Amino acid sequence: MTPHSGPGVTVYYAQALIQWAEDNGQELPAELVDRIQGLDRVPLAWQDELWEAWCSLNPDPLAAIRLGANIHIGNLDSAGLLLVTCETLGEALQELEAYAPVISDGASFRMRRDGELVYVQLTHQMGVRAIERTEVALAALLYLARWATADKFQPAGVWFTHAPLAPVAKYEAALGTTVHFSAPYTSLGLGLDQLNLPMTQANASLHDHIREYADRVLDGLGSNNMVIRVQQVVRHNPSWGRERVAEHFQMSGRQLNRRLEEEGLSFKIVRERTLEHLAVRHLRDGVAVAEIASWLGYSGETAFTRAFRRWHGITPAQFRSSAT
Repeated sequence: MTPHSGPGVTVYYAQALIQWAEDNGQELPAELVDRIQGLDRVPLAWQDELWEAWCSLNPDPLAAIRLGANIHIGNLDSAGLLLVTCETLGEALQELEAYAPVISDGASFRMRRDGELVYVQLTHQMGVRAIERTEVALAALLYLARWATADKFQPAGVWFTHAPLAPVAKYEAALGTTVHFSAPYTSLGLGLDQLNLPMTQANASLHDHIREYADRVLDGLGSNNMVIRVQQVVRHNPSWGRERVAEHFQMSGRQLNRRLEEEGLSFKIVRERTLEHLAVRHLRDGVAVAEIASWLGYSGETAFTRAFRRWHGITPAQFRSSAT
């Protein structure tokens, strides 16, 4: 395949739409399909064309939900294999947050806790067919979580920011859970106990191997995405602050923040998310809390514990205990 430089979506995700059309005897524009099939990543503008064509062929208001139910791990590129080989569902969702750019530069996931629930929140930059695309993404996440846990996953519900395209009861019948509309965030909700569900395809050695490959993919994408570039620098130099990272890119801290704001984030948010992911990874790997705190640039265990409690609502020790 010919590589494509610039923001885009893995061709394997685009192929889910193409395969659906083929299976249902539909004809997407041949010239567009030919263009897409020759790439590793589909430019976002071409992906917009594909969605417009697919939605025009599928006016059923629940078509996006049904497509989401047919998304499989292979459609998510190396990120899909990385997720499915995790030990627990909680670990997989953390990896999704970090490696979602492998699937698409246009969307990201963020885990946040509110009381006894955790929300996997989707944010995106989709201008074309945004409703259908968010419904596919949330439905795929829900169905894949069930598949990967041998149907043990029991969601607390799904939340969409848009109004329903069909009666809510039809959505709930299709998704098998409570569905809320006109919500503040697009999210999949789950109870804290669900984070510890074991993944049926867990494979630690294979997971480590795939992670190395996924990191290389992220490195290759980073030249086109400032957020990814900053994440890469912070992953290797977690104690660096904004000015030091900005110096690495030969710009001022203010310029760096402006670049990140163009992509909808700030340096503080990007660094915090990266540190959180690193902390979880090292806690699961059995690294001492004091060592993690020092490596991440915290003044001591107390400061790190305070930050971790803000992220997860529990201490690092409690997190490690619940993950074993």
